Amino acid sequence: MDWICKEQEDVNLKKKKLVLIDGNSIAYRAFFALPLLNNEKGIHTNAVYGFTMMLMRILEDEKPTHMLVAFDAGKTTFRHKTFSEYKGGRQKTPPELSEQFPFIRELLDVYQIPRYELENYEADDIIGTLSLHAEKEGYEVRVISGDKDLTQLSSPNVTVGITRKGITDIEDYTPEHIKEKYGLEPRQIIDMKGLMGDASDNIPGVPGVGEKTAIKLLKEFETLENLLQSIDQVSGQKLKEKLVQFKEQAEMSKELATITREAPIEVDLGTISYEGFDREKVITLFKELGFNSLLDRLGGDVPTAGAETELDEIEFTIAEEINEEMLGDESSIYIEILEDNYHYADIIGFSVVSEKGKFYFPASLALESSAFKKWAEDGSKHKFVYDAKASEVALRRRGIHLTGVVFDVFLASYIIDPAANIDDLSTIEKKYGLRNVQPDDAFYGRGAKRKVPAEPELSKHLVRKAISISELKPLLEKGLRENSQYELFTELEMPLSLVLADMESLGIKVDINRLKTMRSEMHEKLASIEEKIHEMAGEKFNINSPKQLGTILFEKMGLPSGKKTKTGYSTSADILEKLADKHEIIRLILDYRQLGKLQSTYIEGLLKVVKPDTDKVHTRFNQALTATGRLSSTDPNLQNIPIRLEEGRKIRQAFIPSEEDWVIFAADYSQIELRVLAHIANDEKLIEAFREGEDIHTKTAMAVFHVDANEVTSNMRRHAKAVNFGIVYGISDFGLSQSLGITRKEAGKFIERYLDSYPGVKDYMDDIIQVAKQQGFVTTLMHRRRYIPEITSRNFNLRSFAERTAMNTPIQGSAADIIKKAMIDMDEALKSNGLRTRLLLQVHDELIFEAPKDEVNKLEKLVPEIMENALELKVPLKVDYSYGPTWYDAK
Repeated sequence: MDWICKEQEDVNLKKKKLVLIDGNSIAYRAFFALPLLNNEKGIHTNAVYGFTMMLMRILEDEKPTHMLVAFDAGKTTFRHKTFSEYKGGRQKTPPELSEQFPFIRELLDVYQIPRYELENYEADDIIGTLSLHAEKEGYEVRVISGDKDLTQLSSPNVTVGITRKGITDIEDYTPEHIKEKYGLEPRQIIDMKGLMGDASDNIPGVPGVGEKTAIKLLKEFETLENLLQSIDQVSGQKLKEKLVQFKEQAEMSKELATITREAPIEVDLGTISYEGFDREKVITLFKELGFNSLLDRLGGDVPTAGAETELDEIEFTIAEEINEEMLGDESSIYIEILEDNYHYADIIGFSVVSEKGKFYFPASLALESSAFKKWAEDGSKHKFVYDAKASEVALRRRGIHLTGVVFDVFLASYIIDPAANIDDLSTIEKKYGLRNVQPDDAFYGRGAKRKVPAEPELSKHLVRKAISISELKPLLEKGLRENSQYELFTELEMPLSLVLADMESLGIKVDINRLKTMRSEMHEKLASIEEKIHEMAGEKFNINSPKQLGTILFEKMGLPSGKKTKTGYSTSADILEKLADKHEIIRLILDYRQLGKLQSTYIEGLLKVVKPDTDKVHTRFNQALTATGRLSSTDPNLQNIPIRLEEGRKIRQAFIPSEEDWVIFAADYSQIELRVLAHIANDEKLIEAFREGEDIHTKTAMAVFHVDANEVTSNMRRHAKAVNFGIVYGISDFGLSQSLGITRKEAGKFIERYLDSYPGVKDYMDDIIQVAKQQGFVTTLMHRRRYIPEITSRNFNLRSFAERTAMNTPIQGSAADIIKKAMIDMDEALKSNGLRTRLLLQVHDELIFEAPKDEVNKLEKLVPEIMENALELKVPLKVDYSYGPTWYDAK
């Protein structure tokens, strides 16, 4: 291989340095050293983050020429034949850590660091064997672990770094350091373990012999073997008796603690050379994991194999004038909107590839051209684009309506693989083996370095993008047809993008004065709560300071606390919730935090994004983001306004119709996901209950508790409701126990009784898991796919998470598809009926309209009719509606 040749060329240029990392140990250290972190998908990432920080520091400090990360292959090793209880006392790996190991392995892959595990052996044995081979070959060796067992490997050419506090604080164990710390040679570490044992590995040692005694004995007798042959010379009768009694146990313990240096590894030093990481892939992974703070540490722009100098040269025309002929009847058009928020960003250029040639149009030329406007608005001229919604919204601000869009590369790529991160056209190209355009981060730069190059470079970059659209279209079309998703693309997602563009451009009006009044009221309420908290505490302090709050609650007021860390006491929400019944101050603090978030995030946040000329906010609906197909909302997020608190619900009072004598009309699906479950599972009892219009939660309570309808208590119904909706989301016994405040055993029995009552649901759950294992994906009723590669994972926790995902995705995804179809149908119905009513928002299972009062009567019939017939199921869909002068009053 090329890199082996390079290694041979470099062999005399610099000292060979091998870094060996104990993967499992460092992952554990990172997990317990850092607080639990989640990315936007809900996956825990603290162990990956800590591992990454350690990795970055090692690469920076050590500059290795060779590298490998070793992992344990399984729970059983050759040591278990010697002692079956070896490592028997260890607690089960937390599921929050287990789910992170695949990402740690992916991290190593994008860093291009070899990793290795060997059946029946531990990571220590791989490291021990490789370090010995490397030392004999003249390498300088650096071992990194959190386990002091590896200090036995230390030698003049092998330094063992053991993590201390945190993850990047490392104590180096050289033979000199071991001598200074213990008065022993590195090889005597094994003898010390044989005597004192190791509780973490369940190595018994000699009972009553601790570290001090073991060191003292080894200084005198040097080895365990010498000691056991000279027991008569040991001072202390009790110690003698122990050594005699547990002689064989001590010998076994030393054997267990000895790292083998002759493991049958299939790794050669020549195959683990390290030449640097793939910066672009690292950045992609960091974005997926949400490691934004680490992105800047990478430094510089992203190098890429598709850099401008390596791309094929292209010929194109920089237009000085525009005519319709050059634009063509069937064209790929790319519209460059540099900033993320296209509602306010400027268009900086256009490119078109048609049968007439390849063209670049400066933004000012195209936007002022009547020929371009006529062509853009001509539906008979077919356009292929990247992100139709963004393009339409940006053009509409300039008075141009983009029509005739028949293909959207962005949406097509999302439908084919909804889990893929799509940053720009280059990320889609890579999947299909194309190389027309370099990544935007490489071309424009990132952060403070971001700038628009001069027109010669800009024009070429944009024309390349239009070429990319042209070449990707047939490949994506093929993928859609092969997946039976072409109809999903053409009849749902493409028409929906234009409906969403209308909604985004229209915006929703906000009562500025009402928001300002809420801000004053919230300020007064927060001040009042603050005063009460200070009064109860007996002094003034910063409630938003965890350190000051912890001191007040746990030291001054003496409330029970968790373990104090070096940064102080934890005052997180989950800690405070557990103390809510201990003192009235806790509930006030929780209310203070919630109201403070409402004030800063929603009231102040909304005031910042209201357009002063219209008093409207224009949210962006993310159509190609979630794995289930659900829409999300950003800038501002109008789907997540908290409504559990009355103060949160009241924020909806600020959303009003944009015209006088109009109302806000809201319509939402009733229990849509349970109805989809009944259809997909084909469960007779569920289907019957919905067809008969019964209360599904009461029905479930009757079935599970074996009582008549009049015997169902409110608590029974609450439990039934929790499991009904929990089943939709693949809830576990642990999750249900947390939700209902019952034991895990009780929750498990409850789920079991539920599945006995609805056998069709149980069969569905079993069957869908098998389908996912066989296909690697599950689908919605409209053929939306979600790939679940973890479904066959050997890791129990990761596999369990995948199984729950397999169960709930067809339900959630189908519900999302139904409301998307309803939006398209409603848009067509409003137009065909000549109504002025406008669709403003989609909030999960709910559609929000603004309507003239004189159209309400028609809407009361039309909206439920359209929404309830969006897709035919075995059970009826049911829609509830209401209306009023504000969004708040419409609910």
